[in-house]
Amino acid sequence: MPTMTASTAHPATPLGLGLDVGGTRARWALADARGQLVAEGAVGGFSGLQLGSADGREVIQARLGELAAACAPHLASGATLSAVCAGITGFDGDAAPRLAALAGAELDVPPARVVLYNDIELACRATFKAGEGYLVYAGTGSVAAFIDERGQLQRAGGRGGLLDDGGGGYWIATQALRLVWRTEDEDPGAWQRSPMARALFERIGGPDWARTREFIYNGERGDIGELALAVAQVADHDPLALALLQAAGEELARLARALAGRHGVRTVALSGRVFDLHGAIEQSMRAALPGVPVRPRAPLAVHVQAARLAAMRDG
Repeated sequence: MPTMTASTAHPATPLGLGLDVGGTRARWALADARGQLVAEGAVGGFSGLQLGSADGREVIQARLGELAAACAPHLASGATLSAVCAGITGFDGDAAPRLAALAGAELDVPPARVVLYNDIELACRATFKAGEGYLVYAGTGSVAAFIDERGQLQRAGGRGGLLDDGGGGYWIATQALRLVWRTEDEDPGAWQRSPMARALFERIGGPDWARTREFIYNGERGDIGELALAVAQVADHDPLALALLQAAGEELARLARALAGRHGVRTVALSGRVFDLHGAIEQSMRAALPGVPVRPRAPLAVHVQAARLAAMRDG
């Protein structure tokens, strides 16, 4: 179900649409040329990786259709959508023409007016000046980014759930289920004594292997990542869940250390919903980065900044 807050745009006002698209949800905003926020909300997320399959493209098209419907009330009075600026998880620049064409068709914007970034690059540009610091992002996946002094994107991680994405929601979820099922191999029925296993199975819909198999191998990446909520829910009274969240923090610290090893020690900023799961994740990450300045977390409205960039585009 899309969510939104809104105010009324002046008739005939050209608006820019900004998007911050993750695997679980896509946050959107509309802004006018003065940079004033007109409306914002959220619809279901998707990944640029889904462009590689027919089923995935159908998901992307459906999500863009939801987005168009959410924006429509703010365009009904004569305001027009002039440009789009989006940061999308899993996006590869080589896929820009194809994705711009899809977005342009659904949103009724010329593809040339659709500017696309990987989500982490857009977030990093919204957080730091060039050469200033590293952004570690952890949502469904995980990645660290740095815009160097030449304005070029440098990154670590972001390899996707099948290879890595250590510390992200998908990683937490799959590591938790891996631990639960290995324990079941050794001690059938042990899940009944495990708060983490019970919380996971409640979300999946049952404790039998068929349920887990269906959820993991036929489910969407974002839905799997949301199982991390179950791990965080029980971490205060399940040592295994707490240890897993602490391990996630250490994985995220590794990303920052990788960039520091290449570009020197700089300020680190944190972003993404994983840091909202439980304080143990950030605490563990900070402990694994001694001597590194880590910014206090603050809300980063990337979608709003993207909307302003879109609205201010020339012709």
